[in-house]
Amino acid sequence: MKMGATLILTRQEIARLINMKKAIRVVEEAFYQYGLDRVQMPAKIYLDLKKFQGDFRAMPAYIEKFKLCTLKWVNAHPRNKKFGFPSVMAVIILSDPKNGFPLSILDGTLLTSFRTGAGAAVAAKYLARKNSSVVGLVGCGVQAHTQLLGLREVLKIKEVKVFDQQTVLARKFISQMQVKQEKMSVARDIKSCVEGCDVIVTTTPSRKPIVQWGWIKKGAHINAVGADAKGKQELDPMILKRSKVVVDDWAQASHSGEINVPVSKGFITKKNIYATLGEIVAGRKKGRASSNEVTVFDSTGLAIQDVAVAQVAYQAAVRQKIGTKIRII
Repeated sequence: MKMGATLILTRQEIARLINMKKAIRVVEEAFYQYGLDRVQMPAKIYLDLKKFQGDFRAMPAYIEKFKLCTLKWVNAHPRNKKFGFPSVMAVIILSDPKNGFPLSILDGTLLTSFRTGAGAAVAAKYLARKNSSVVGLVGCGVQAHTQLLGLREVLKIKEVKVFDQQTVLARKFISQMQVKQEKMSVARDIKSCVEGCDVIVTTTPSRKPIVQWGWIKKGAHINAVGADAKGKQELDPMILKRSKVVVDDWAQASHSGEINVPVSKGFITKKNIYATLGEIVAGRKKGRASSNEVTVFDSTGLAIQDVAVAQVAYQAAVRQKIGTKIRII
């Protein structure tokens, strides 16, 4: 059997092949397929490197409709900024399910940011009030950028409040993300950042609650993104107790998402979780039921989202003849 070549795609090339609108479209489809049980997604595997204050995750998945399998190898090293490296770096292997051939090896760092922002945008589409216009962003790191890009695609935003422990990062974020139709400001603290907001996004590495129930307005929607490993949490557990909570995946969220600490302590159980986002997108359960209920999306990031965005980048690269082909097998 004659083997083909594997397409190598760099971060710079990926940036030419993907945008948020495309990412949201395919990620929503991925959640739809997940909601109909038409995917395979084994549990995320963690390699905990306490000595280096970091970890690796291996994330395999297959979506029948896309006819592709992927494996993402991604790290999380919060201290990397001190050494000039990104905190999160990823590589995605995209394989043909018919024969296992590695069709492409892609930089997954940018794709991870896009797919996470797209997933949260899909959640806001189904769970936030349609007239939501005020957004509060807690944390102004790399992920906050694609979170806002995603929300701009599904909401008509008029005001954005941001907070980061490093005020210089918050100011830099605004300088990079400012658009004419939105008022943007740096909040003095987390409380003033989230009070009065229709949509709240948390993207911090916190291991203790930093957003309190008493600060949340009626009808608000929260995208909890920062908690992605055991012991991490950003929200007051009372928020989870009193809100409609939607997870991307119960097994993953209960072990490493926003709900992981309250679940481990018995403060909430699976009965407190309303649905997965896939169930809502697929129409198996309704999204927002009233204008006053508070909704929470616990985003841990699913491998099916990686399949979706990797597919878009790969197919666009083939059409546009972008990338480098090499024979590795």
